Amino acid sequence: MILVAGGTGFLGRAVVSALRRDGHEVRVLSRGSRNPFAGDRGVTTVTGDVREPATLDAAMAGVDTVVIAVQFPGHPVEVPKEGLTYDAFDRAGTENLVNAAKKAGVQRLVYLSGAGVGQGRSEEWFVAKDKAEAAVRGSGITSTILRPSWVYGPGDRSLNRFATFARTLPFVPMPGPGTAKVQPVHVDDVATAVALSLKTPAAADEVIEIGGPQLLSFKQIVRTMLETMHKKRLVLPTPKPLVKLGAALLYRLPGRVLSPRAVDFVNADGPVDNRALHDLLGFRPRGLVEGMAHLRKR
Repeated sequence: MILVAGGTGFLGRAVVSALRRDGHEVRVLSRGSRNPFAGDRGVTTVTGDVREPATLDAAMAGVDTVVIAVQFPGHPVEVPKEGLTYDAFDRAGTENLVNAAKKAGVQRLVYLSGAGVGQGRSEEWFVAKDKAEAAVRGSGITSTILRPSWVYGPGDRSLNRFATFARTLPFVPMPGPGTAKVQPVHVDDVATAVALSLKTPAAADEVIEIGGPQLLSFKQIVRTMLETMHKKRLVLPTPKPLVKLGAALLYRLPGRVLSPRAVDFVNADGPVDNRALHDLLGFRPRGLVEGMAHLRKR
């Protein structure tokens, strides 16, 4: 039995599907009661909150592997008054899951971290994930840490927002200059890497970075998206200070769709080194044009 913490989220859902294709029975840990896998008898759900350790023990019963794919609601916009922060979910939540896994005798952990972690950077998302990785490595449980670059695919809240702009506006606004460079990786490829890591002995106790084959700026990504959609739109970069000013105003409104720190997050570089992915897992993610095929259908 594999427990996927965060299994109803964008990345978590893909992980569950990949594990089911390999024949695993999966239990999904979620704060709500929604089960996107209701038609699959091999997937069960259990309610729990990674911020509340007492809710995790029952979820671990009979589990031999835990995949940690947790993101806080509204990521990357933190709301400290509501406990929606990187520290609460990525750091403390992971520590709580690791402690519960140790008590339950779990034999394997997979933690989905992020590009840029492990470099001692001071941004709160890196600090939280650095501590989460330390908890996983220090658990005494065999583990694999995956560090994906920018993840996209059907149902994501980033690329699909730009696609919505392209469908409804004569231009595509960017939340910054669009010069940050990432290696966009399809969500299903990250999920495949998770599944491969569980059946690849060489992946035990390794850190594996994962990104697509191309290092691209966000402007290049959006232009590729427009070509894929057969749309001609003006791409409008925006000075980052101006975006952060607007984000500060939006953060005061209900819904908190953006914050100044979230602007910093989405304008951060995310290059990775795929050598371990290739050498240990024998896997090469798809390119961006192939990964955007779902956009041609709309």
